[in-house]
Amino acid sequence: MKSLKFTFLLLIAVNFCNAQTKNKEKQLDSIFTILYKQNQFNGTVLIADKGKVVFKKGYGYRDENSKALNSSTTIFELGSCSKQFTAMGILLLAKQGKLSYNDQLSKYIPELSFWNDVTIYNLLRHTSGVPEYLDAMRKEWDSTKIATNKDLINFYAKRKDTLNFKPNTNHRYCNTNYALLASIIERVSGEDYATFLKENIFVPLGMKNTFVYNRRQSPRKITNYAIGYVWARDSFKKVTSENPGYDEKMVYYLDGIVGSAKVNSTAEDLLKWINALKSNSFISAEDFNQMTEITKTTKGKNIPYGFGLDVSKGENKFSFGHTGSWDGYASFIYHNMPKDRTIIILQNFKMGTYSFNNISQILDNKPVVTEYRSKINIPQSEMEKYAGTYLDEKDKEEAHILTYKNGHLFYNTPKVKWDMRFFPVSANEFSRISQGGVDGILKFTKLENGDTKLEMLQYGNVIGTGIKSK
Repeated sequence: MKSLKFTFLLLIAVNFCNAQTKNKEKQLDSIFTILYKQNQFNGTVLIADKGKVVFKKGYGYRDENSKALNSSTTIFELGSCSKQFTAMGILLLAKQGKLSYNDQLSKYIPELSFWNDVTIYNLLRHTSGVPEYLDAMRKEWDSTKIATNKDLINFYAKRKDTLNFKPNTNHRYCNTNYALLASIIERVSGEDYATFLKENIFVPLGMKNTFVYNRRQSPRKITNYAIGYVWARDSFKKVTSENPGYDEKMVYYLDGIVGSAKVNSTAEDLLKWINALKSNSFISAEDFNQMTEITKTTKGKNIPYGFGLDVSKGENKFSFGHTGSWDGYASFIYHNMPKDRTIIILQNFKMGTYSFNNISQILDNKPVVTEYRSKINIPQSEMEKYAGTYLDEKDKEEAHILTYKNGHLFYNTPKVKWDMRFFPVSANEFSRISQGGVDGILKFTKLENGDTKLEMLQYGNVIGTGIKSK
Protein backbone atom coordinates (compact mmCIF):
# COMPACT_ATOMS: atom_id res chain seq x y z
CA MET A 1 0.00 0.00 0.00
CA LYS A 2 2.82 2.40 0.92
CA SER A 3 4.47 1.61 -2.40
CA LEU A 4 1.30 2.48 -4.33
CA LYS A 5 0.90 5.72 -2.36
CA PHE A 6 4.52 6.71 -3.09
CA THR A 7 4.08 5.94 -6.80
CA PHE A 8 0.90 8.01 -6.90
CA LEU A 9 2.60 11.00 -5.24
CA LEU A 10 5.55 10.64 -7.58
CA LEU A 11 3.24 10.73 -10.62
CA ILE A 12 1.59 13.89 -9.25
CA ALA A 13 5.00 15.52 -8.80
CA VAL A 14 6.14 14.54 -12.30
CA ASN A 15 2.92 15.82 -13.87
CA PHE A 16 3.23 19.07 -11.92
CA CYS A 17 6.82 19.57 -13.12
CA ASN A 18 5.82 18.79 -16.71
CA ALA A 19 2.95 21.28 -16.50
CA GLN A 20 5.32 23.92 -15.09
CA THR A 21 7.82 23.32 -17.88
CA LYS A 22 5.16 23.56 -20.58
CA ASN A 23 3.83 26.76 -19.06
CA LYS A 24 7.32 28.29 -19.07
CA GLU A 25 7.80 27.24 -22.70
CA LYS A 26 4.49 28.87 -23.58
CA GLN A 27 5.44 32.10 -21.79
CA LEU A 28 8.87 32.26 -23.40
CA ASP A 29 7.44 31.55 -26.84
CA SER A 30 4.84 34.26 -26.34
CA ILE A 31 7.51 36.87 -25.57
CA PHE A 32 9.63 36.07 -28.62
CA THR A 33 6.60 35.72 -30.86
CA ILE A 34 5.47 39.22 -29.93
CA LEU A 35 8.95 40.63 -30.56
CA TYR A 36 9.12 38.82 -33.90
CA LYS A 37 5.73 40.12 -35.02
CA GLN A 38 6.69 43.72 -34.29
CA ASN A 39 10.05 43.53 -36.09
CA GLN A 40 12.17 43.27 -32.92
CA PHE A 41 13.47 39.73 -33.24
CA ASN A 42 14.61 37.34 -35.96
CA GLY A 43 16.79 34.41 -35.03
CA THR A 44 17.22 31.51 -32.62
CA VAL A 45 16.83 31.07 -28.86
CA LEU A 46 18.21 28.27 -26.69
CA ILE A 47 17.79 28.27 -22.91
CA ALA A 48 19.10 25.62 -20.52
CA ASP A 49 18.25 25.59 -16.81
CA LYS A 50 19.98 23.34 -14.30
CA GLY A 51 21.66 21.40 -17.07
CA LYS A 52 18.51 20.76 -19.06
CA VAL A 53 17.37 22.50 -22.25
CA VAL A 54 14.01 24.05 -21.37
CA PHE A 55 13.43 26.06 -24.53
CA LYS A 56 14.80 26.22 -28.05
CA LYS A 57 13.14 27.68 -31.10
CA GLY A 58 13.84 29.65 -34.24
CA TYR A 59 11.89 32.69 -35.43
CA GLY A 60 11.77 34.19 -38.89
CA TYR A 61 13.83 33.45 -41.98
CA ARG A 62 17.52 32.65 -42.12
CA ASP A 63 17.32 33.52 -45.83
CA GLU A 64 14.78 36.07 -47.04
CA ASN A 65 15.00 34.84 -50.63
CA SER A 66 14.50 31.11 -50.10
CA LYS A 67 12.27 31.67 -47.03
CA ALA A 68 14.27 29.00 -45.17
CA LEU A 69 13.50 29.19 -41.45
CA ASN A 70 15.78 29.70 -38.47
CA SER A 71 16.26 26.82 -36.02
CA SER A 72 18.57 25.77 -33.17
CA THR A 73 20.96 24.33 -35.78
CA THR A 74 21.12 27.46 -37.95
CA ILE A 75 24.63 28.93 -38.28
CA PHE A 76 25.18 32.60 -37.39
CA GLU A 77 28.13 34.99 -37.40
CA LEU A 78 28.93 35.67 -33.71
CA GLY A 79 30.57 39.09 -34.02
CA SER A 80 32.34 39.97 -30.76
CA CYS A 81 31.24 36.72 -29.12
CA SER A 82 34.17 35.33 -31.15
CA LYS A 83 36.58 36.93 -28.66
CA GLN A 84 36.14 34.16 -26.08
CA PHE A 85 37.49 31.63 -28.58
CA THR A 86 40.46 33.85 -29.42
CA ALA A 87 41.16 34.12 -25.69
CA MET A 88 40.94 30.35 -25.32
CA GLY A 89 43.48 29.96 -28.11
CA ILE A 90 45.91 32.15 -26.16
CA LEU A 91 45.18 30.24 -22.94
CA LEU A 92 45.92 26.90 -24.62
CA LEU A 93 49.23 28.18 -26.01
CA ALA A 94 50.14 29.44 -22.53
CA LYS A 95 49.35 26.00 -21.08
CA GLN A 96 51.65 24.47 -23.70
CA GLY A 97 54.43 26.80 -22.57
CA LYS A 98 54.62 28.49 -25.97
CA LEU A 99 53.91 31.98 -24.60
CA SER A 100 53.40 33.84 -21.34
CA TYR A 101 50.64 36.29 -20.51
CA ASN A 102 53.34 38.75 -19.44
CA ASP A 103 55.12 38.59 -22.80
CA GLN A 104 55.32 41.90 -24.61
CA LEU A 105 53.38 42.36 -27.82
CA SER A 106 56.61 43.21 -29.62
CA LYS A 107 58.02 39.73 -28.92
CA TYR A 108 55.57 38.28 -31.45
CA ILE A 109 54.75 41.34 -33.55
CA PRO A 110 58.02 43.32 -33.75
CA GLU A 111 56.48 45.59 -36.39
CA LEU A 112 54.61 47.22 -33.50
CA SER A 113 57.63 47.62 -31.19
CA PHE A 114 56.61 51.22 -30.47
CA TRP A 115 53.81 49.67 -28.33
CA ASN A 116 56.50 47.85 -26.36
CA ASP A 117 54.82 48.27 -22.95
CA VAL A 118 51.74 46.33 -24.09
CA THR A 119 51.57 42.71 -22.92
CA ILE A 120 49.40 39.78 -23.96
CA TYR A 121 47.63 40.15 -20.64
CA ASN A 122 46.77 43.76 -21.53
CA LEU A 123 45.30 42.67 -24.85
CA LEU A 124 43.15 40.00 -23.19
CA ARG A 125 41.75 42.40 -20.58
CA HIS A 126 41.39 45.46 -22.83
CA THR A 127 43.90 47.41 -20.73
CA SER A 128 46.44 48.00 -23.52
CA GLY A 129 45.52 51.47 -24.73
CA VAL A 130 45.95 50.50 -28.38
CA PRO A 131 43.72 52.47 -30.81
CA GLU A 132 40.50 51.07 -32.28
CA TYR A 133 41.00 49.87 -35.84
CA LEU A 134 37.29 50.19 -36.65
CA ASP A 135 37.68 53.96 -36.27
CA ALA A 136 41.06 54.46 -37.97
CA MET A 137 40.52 52.16 -40.94
CA ARG A 138 37.04 53.57 -41.56
CA LYS A 139 38.72 56.89 -42.29
CA GLU A 140 41.84 55.83 -44.14
CA TRP A 141 41.59 52.32 -45.58
CA ASP A 142 40.94 51.70 -49.28
CA SER A 143 37.32 50.51 -49.21
CA THR A 144 37.77 48.50 -52.42
CA LYS A 145 40.32 46.19 -50.78
CA ILE A 146 39.57 43.56 -48.13
CA ALA A 147 41.97 44.00 -45.20
CA THR A 148 43.55 41.08 -43.33
CA ASN A 149 45.29 40.92 -39.95
CA LYS A 150 48.61 41.38 -41.73
CA ASP A 151 47.23 44.53 -43.35
CA LEU A 152 46.07 45.79 -39.95
CA ILE A 153 49.54 45.29 -38.49
CA ASN A 154 51.20 47.05 -41.46
CA PHE A 155 48.61 49.84 -41.23
CA TYR A 156 49.66 50.68 -37.67
CA ALA A 157 53.34 49.97 -38.31
CA LYS A 158 53.33 52.82 -40.83
CA ARG A 159 51.21 55.18 -38.70
CA LYS A 160 53.01 54.54 -35.39
CA ASP A 161 50.03 55.74 -33.38
CA THR A 162 50.66 56.49 -29.73
CA LEU A 163 48.67 54.54 -27.13
CA ASN A 164 45.44 56.07 -25.86
CA PHE A 165 46.61 55.50 -22.29
CA LYS A 166 49.43 53.81 -20.40
CA PRO A 167 48.82 50.03 -20.19
CA ASN A 168 47.03 48.85 -17.02
CA THR A 169 45.88 52.36 -16.05
CA ASN A 170 42.47 52.05 -17.74
CA HIS A 171 40.08 49.50 -19.16
CA ARG A 172 38.65 50.35 -22.58
CA TYR A 173 37.01 47.80 -24.85
CA CYS A 174 38.86 47.70 -28.17
CA ASN A 175 38.59 45.28 -31.10
CA THR A 176 42.24 45.80 -32.07
CA ASN A 177 43.30 43.88 -28.95
CA TYR A 178 41.73 40.67 -30.18
CA ALA A 179 42.80 41.06 -33.79
CA LEU A 180 46.39 41.26 -32.51
CA LEU A 181 45.83 38.21 -30.29
CA ALA A 182 44.70 36.26 -33.35
CA SER A 183 47.92 37.21 -35.13
CA ILE A 184 49.93 36.09 -32.09
CA ILE A 185 48.13 32.72 -32.21
CA GLU A 186 49.15 32.34 -35.84
CA ARG A 187 52.78 33.31 -35.32
CA VAL A 188 53.26 31.16 -32.23
CA SER A 189 51.40 28.07 -33.49
CA GLY A 190 52.52 28.22 -37.11
CA GLU A 191 48.90 27.66 -38.18
CA ASP A 192 46.30 30.06 -39.47
CA TYR A 193 43.78 31.24 -36.88
CA ALA A 194 40.88 29.23 -38.34
CA THR A 195 42.81 25.97 -38.37
CA PHE A 196 44.16 26.43 -34.85
CA LEU A 197 40.70 27.03 -33.37
CA LYS A 198 39.25 24.11 -35.29
CA GLU A 199 41.91 21.61 -34.24
CA ASN A 200 42.29 22.76 -30.64
CA ILE A 201 38.77 23.86 -29.64
CA PHE A 202 35.95 23.06 -32.04
CA VAL A 203 36.84 19.46 -32.92
CA PRO A 204 37.72 18.39 -29.34
CA LEU A 205 34.41 19.80 -28.08
CA GLY A 206 32.33 18.26 -30.88
CA MET A 207 31.33 21.68 -32.20
CA LYS A 208 30.79 20.38 -35.72
CA ASN A 209 29.04 23.48 -37.03
CA THR A 210 31.47 26.06 -35.65
CA PHE A 211 34.22 27.62 -37.76
CA VAL A 212 35.91 30.83 -38.80
CA TYR A 213 34.35 32.26 -41.94
CA ASN A 214 35.16 35.36 -43.98
CA ARG A 215 32.08 35.32 -46.18
CA ARG A 216 33.17 38.09 -48.53
CA GLN A 217 36.85 37.28 -48.76
CA SER A 218 36.31 33.53 -49.25
CA PRO A 219 32.62 32.85 -49.96
CA ARG A 220 31.38 29.27 -50.06
CA LYS A 221 28.13 27.35 -49.94
CA ILE A 222 27.18 26.51 -46.35
CA THR A 223 24.11 24.46 -45.47
CA ASN A 224 21.70 26.02 -42.97
CA TYR A 225 23.50 29.37 -42.94
CA ALA A 226 21.76 32.55 -41.76
CA ILE A 227 22.32 35.69 -43.82
CA GLY A 228 22.73 38.87 -41.78
CA TYR A 229 20.19 41.58 -42.62
CA VAL A 230 19.56 45.27 -42.10
CA TRP A 231 16.69 47.42 -43.29
CA ALA A 232 17.24 49.40 -46.47
CA ARG A 233 17.02 53.11 -45.74
CA ASP A 234 13.50 54.49 -45.44
CA SER A 235 11.87 51.08 -45.94
CA PHE A 236 11.14 47.70 -44.34
CA LYS A 237 12.96 45.73 -47.01
CA LYS A 238 15.66 43.48 -45.53
CA VAL A 239 18.98 43.68 -47.37
CA THR A 240 22.62 42.81 -46.67
CA SER A 241 24.79 45.58 -45.25
CA GLU A 242 26.68 46.35 -48.46
CA ASN A 243 23.47 46.63 -50.50
CA PRO A 244 23.17 50.10 -52.12
CA GLY A 245 19.96 50.57 -50.16
CA TYR A 246 22.02 50.58 -46.94
CA ASP A 247 25.56 51.03 -48.24
CA GLU A 248 27.80 49.99 -45.35
CA LYS A 249 31.21 49.47 -46.96
CA MET A 250 33.06 48.63 -43.74
CA VAL A 251 31.64 45.10 -43.50
CA TYR A 252 33.25 44.42 -46.89
CA TYR A 253 36.71 45.90 -46.47
CA LEU A 254 37.19 44.58 -42.90
CA ASP A 255 35.93 41.10 -43.73
CA GLY A 256 39.41 39.55 -43.68
CA ILE A 257 40.28 40.54 -40.12
CA VAL A 258 39.83 37.75 -37.55
CA GLY A 259 40.11 37.46 -33.78
CA SER A 260 37.71 40.22 -32.83
CA ALA A 261 34.93 38.55 -34.86
CA LYS A 262 34.36 35.98 -37.65
CA VAL A 263 33.62 32.83 -35.64
CA ASN A 264 30.33 31.32 -36.84
CA SER A 265 28.32 28.82 -34.82
CA THR A 266 24.93 27.42 -33.80
CA ALA A 267 23.02 27.67 -30.54
CA GLU A 268 23.46 23.95 -29.95
CA ASP A 269 27.24 24.09 -30.49
CA LEU A 270 27.54 27.07 -28.16
CA LEU A 271 25.77 25.13 -25.42
CA LYS A 272 28.52 22.50 -25.72
CA TRP A 273 31.08 25.28 -25.27
CA ILE A 274 29.38 26.70 -22.17
CA ASN A 275 28.94 23.23 -20.66
CA ALA A 276 32.66 22.55 -21.16
CA LEU A 277 33.64 25.82 -19.45
CA LYS A 278 31.32 25.53 -16.46
CA SER A 279 32.22 21.88 -15.79
CA ASN A 280 36.00 22.31 -16.16
CA SER A 281 36.00 19.39 -18.59
CA PHE A 282 38.05 21.28 -21.19
CA ILE A 283 40.32 23.43 -19.04
CA SER A 284 41.10 23.17 -15.33
CA ALA A 285 39.22 25.01 -12.61
CA GLU A 286 42.36 27.10 -12.07
CA ASP A 287 42.46 28.13 -15.73
CA PHE A 288 38.73 28.89 -15.76
CA ASN A 289 39.07 31.02 -12.63
CA GLN A 290 41.82 33.02 -14.29
CA MET A 291 39.73 33.33 -17.44
CA THR A 292 36.83 34.78 -15.41
CA GLU A 293 38.77 36.76 -12.83
CA ILE A 294 37.81 40.38 -12.12
CA THR A 295 41.05 42.32 -11.82
CA LYS A 296 41.84 46.00 -11.18
CA THR A 297 43.58 48.81 -13.01
CA THR A 298 46.54 50.54 -11.40
CA LYS A 299 44.01 53.20 -10.40
CA GLY A 300 42.08 50.59 -8.40
CA LYS A 301 39.05 50.32 -10.67
CA ASN A 302 37.48 46.91 -11.28
CA ILE A 303 37.89 45.35 -14.72
CA PRO A 304 34.69 43.30 -15.24
CA TYR A 305 36.24 41.56 -18.24
CA GLY A 306 38.11 38.27 -18.20
CA PHE A 307 39.62 36.48 -21.16
CA GLY A 308 37.15 37.32 -23.93
CA LEU A 309 34.25 37.33 -21.46
CA ASP A 310 32.20 39.92 -19.63
CA VAL A 311 32.15 38.85 -15.99
CA SER A 312 29.90 39.74 -13.06
CA LYS A 313 30.68 38.55 -9.53
CA GLY A 314 29.40 39.23 -6.02
CA GLU A 315 27.87 37.49 -3.04
CA ASN A 316 26.10 34.39 -4.42
CA LYS A 317 26.55 35.93 -7.84
CA PHE A 318 28.72 34.84 -10.75
CA SER A 319 27.89 35.10 -14.42
CA PHE A 320 29.91 35.31 -17.61
CA GLY A 321 29.20 35.78 -21.31
CA HIS A 322 29.42 38.27 -24.14
CA THR A 323 27.42 40.18 -26.73
CA GLY A 324 28.18 40.65 -30.40
CA SER A 325 26.96 42.84 -33.25
CA TRP A 326 28.33 42.92 -36.78
CA ASP A 327 27.15 42.87 -40.37
CA GLY A 328 23.42 42.37 -39.66
CA TYR A 329 23.99 39.82 -36.87
CA ALA A 330 23.50 40.16 -33.12
CA SER A 331 24.52 37.57 -30.54
CA PHE A 332 24.18 37.05 -26.79
CA ILE A 333 25.82 34.24 -24.81
CA TYR A 334 25.26 34.14 -21.06
CA HIS A 335 25.74 31.68 -18.20
CA ASN A 336 24.74 32.10 -14.55
CA MET A 337 26.87 29.75 -12.42
CA PRO A 338 24.84 29.62 -9.16
CA LYS A 339 21.60 28.99 -11.08
CA ASP A 340 23.30 26.79 -13.70
CA ARG A 341 21.44 28.72 -16.38
CA THR A 342 22.50 29.32 -19.98
CA ILE A 343 20.85 31.75 -22.38
CA ILE A 344 21.97 31.79 -26.02
CA ILE A 345 20.36 34.18 -28.48
CA LEU A 346 21.54 34.46 -32.07
CA GLN A 347 19.97 36.84 -34.56
CA ASN A 348 20.43 37.62 -38.24
CA PHE A 349 18.79 41.03 -38.06
CA LYS A 350 20.58 44.16 -36.86
CA MET A 351 17.63 45.75 -35.09
CA GLY A 352 16.80 42.71 -32.99
CA THR A 353 16.52 42.61 -29.20
CA TYR A 354 15.56 40.17 -26.46
CA SER A 355 13.74 40.37 -23.11
CA PHE A 356 16.44 39.24 -20.67
CA ASN A 357 14.53 40.39 -17.59
CA ASN A 358 11.36 38.61 -18.70
CA ILE A 359 13.29 35.41 -19.44
CA SER A 360 14.74 35.50 -15.92
CA GLN A 361 11.35 36.21 -14.33
CA ILE A 362 9.75 33.26 -16.11
CA LEU A 363 12.54 30.84 -15.21
CA ASP A 364 12.50 32.04 -11.59
CA ASN A 365 8.69 31.66 -11.37
CA LYS A 366 8.26 35.35 -10.68
CA PRO A 367 5.58 37.74 -11.98
CA VAL A 368 6.43 38.97 -15.46
CA VAL A 369 6.79 42.75 -15.66
CA THR A 370 6.52 43.84 -19.29
CA GLU A 371 9.96 44.79 -20.57
CA TYR A 372 8.99 45.77 -24.12
CA ARG A 373 5.57 47.18 -24.81
CA SER A 374 3.40 45.57 -27.45
CA LYS A 375 2.33 47.22 -30.67
CA ILE A 376 -1.31 48.27 -30.91
CA ASN A 377 -3.40 48.95 -33.98
CA ILE A 378 -4.65 52.46 -34.56
CA PRO A 379 -6.13 53.89 -37.78
CA GLN A 380 -3.70 55.12 -40.39
CA SER A 381 -5.47 58.47 -40.44
CA GLU A 382 -4.76 58.93 -36.74
CA MET A 383 -1.09 58.08 -37.16
CA GLU A 384 -0.66 60.38 -40.14
CA LYS A 385 -1.77 63.30 -37.96
CA TYR A 386 1.54 63.01 -36.12
CA ALA A 387 3.61 63.26 -39.30
CA GLY A 388 5.20 66.60 -40.06
CA THR A 389 7.97 68.93 -38.94
CA TYR A 390 8.40 69.79 -35.27
CA LEU A 391 10.58 72.81 -34.55
CA ASP A 392 12.94 72.22 -31.66
CA GLU A 393 12.02 74.29 -28.61
CA LYS A 394 15.63 74.96 -27.60
CA ASP A 395 17.35 75.22 -30.98
CA LYS A 396 15.19 77.02 -33.54
CA GLU A 397 17.52 75.94 -36.32
CA GLU A 398 16.92 72.28 -35.50
CA ALA A 399 13.83 70.31 -36.45
CA HIS A 400 12.38 66.85 -35.93
CA ILE A 401 10.88 65.37 -39.08
CA LEU A 402 8.33 62.56 -38.84
CA THR A 403 6.90 60.66 -41.79
CA TYR A 404 4.37 57.85 -41.87
CA LYS A 405 4.99 54.51 -43.58
CA ASN A 406 3.53 51.02 -43.13
CA GLY A 407 2.04 51.57 -39.70
CA HIS A 408 5.16 53.27 -38.34
CA LEU A 409 6.58 56.75 -37.88
CA PHE A 410 10.06 57.41 -39.28
CA TYR A 411 12.24 59.96 -37.47
CA ASN A 412 14.91 62.12 -39.11
CA THR A 413 16.33 65.63 -38.89
CA PRO A 414 17.47 68.02 -41.63
CA LYS A 415 21.09 67.44 -40.61
CA VAL A 416 21.11 63.69 -39.96
CA LYS A 417 19.30 60.81 -41.69
CA TRP A 418 18.56 58.83 -38.51
CA ASP A 419 16.08 56.46 -40.16
CA MET A 420 14.57 55.55 -36.77
CA ARG A 421 11.29 53.62 -36.80
CA PHE A 422 8.56 53.84 -34.15
CA PHE A 423 5.38 51.80 -33.68
CA PRO A 424 2.28 52.75 -31.63
CA VAL A 425 1.97 51.48 -28.06
CA SER A 426 -0.86 53.86 -27.12
CA ALA A 427 -2.97 56.46 -28.87
CA ASN A 428 -0.26 59.11 -28.44
CA GLU A 429 2.93 57.14 -27.71
CA PHE A 430 5.27 55.35 -30.13
CA SER A 431 8.08 52.97 -29.19
CA ARG A 432 11.37 52.80 -31.07
CA ILE A 433 12.65 49.69 -32.86
CA SER A 434 16.31 49.74 -31.88
CA GLN A 435 19.32 47.46 -31.78
CA GLY A 436 19.51 45.83 -28.37
CA GLY A 437 16.15 47.29 -27.39
CA VAL A 438 17.50 50.71 -26.38
CA ASP A 439 14.52 52.56 -24.95
CA GLY A 440 13.01 55.37 -26.97
CA ILE A 441 9.51 56.87 -26.92
CA LEU A 442 7.82 59.59 -28.96
CA LYS A 443 5.00 61.17 -26.96
CA PHE A 444 2.51 63.60 -28.51
CA THR A 445 0.37 66.13 -26.64
CA LYS A 446 -2.30 68.39 -28.13
CA LEU A 447 -1.87 71.93 -26.80
CA GLU A 448 -4.68 74.39 -26.04
CA ASN A 449 -3.83 76.54 -29.08
CA GLY A 450 -4.17 73.52 -31.37
CA ASP A 451 -0.43 72.93 -31.83
CA THR A 452 1.06 69.49 -31.21
CA LYS A 453 3.99 69.02 -28.84
CA LEU A 454 6.51 66.21 -29.37
CA GLU A 455 8.51 64.83 -26.46
CA MET A 456 11.34 62.38 -27.06
CA LEU A 457 11.94 60.21 -24.02
CA GLN A 458 14.64 57.70 -23.14
CA TYR A 459 14.16 55.58 -20.03
CA GLY A 460 11.56 58.08 -18.86
CA ASN A 461 13.75 61.17 -19.31
CA VAL A 462 12.91 63.90 -21.83
CA ILE A 463 15.88 64.28 -24.19
CA GLY A 464 14.25 66.55 -26.77
CA THR A 465 11.06 68.43 -27.63
CA GLY A 466 9.46 70.05 -30.65
CA ILE A 467 6.33 71.90 -31.67
CA LYS A 468 4.25 71.40 -34.82
CA SER A 469 1.95 74.28 -35.59
CA LYS A 470 -1.70 73.51 -36.32
